[in-house]
Amino acid sequence: MNIVWFLVLSAFIFAIGAAGVMTRRNPLVILLCLELMLNAGNLALVAFARDHGDQDGQVFALIVMVVAACEVVVGLGLIVAMFRRRLPLNVDEMRDLRG
Repeated sequence: MNIVWFLVLSAFIFAIGAAGVMTRRNPLVILLCLELMLNAGNLALVAFARDHGDQDGQVFALIVMVVAACEVVVGLGLIVAMFRRRLPLNVDEMRDLRG
């Protein structure tokens, strides 16, 4: 397969994620859309690595996966803490976090 198909799919997935981040107000949905955007970047990195015949893109994709896992852990921790304190789960209403 040609690399163009992988890049078109990656751009399409990234656009869906970016649209979700910009339109949704639920922090959990925003985290899921950020994951879509990171996975689109991973697909592009792996496609370029396959096209060039080296493993550098796959190594960077693994690093992005580690960063995405850390982002999910911190984000879900914040969402659970806000839910337990019965704070609003609307991003527009969460301008400042109080300890």
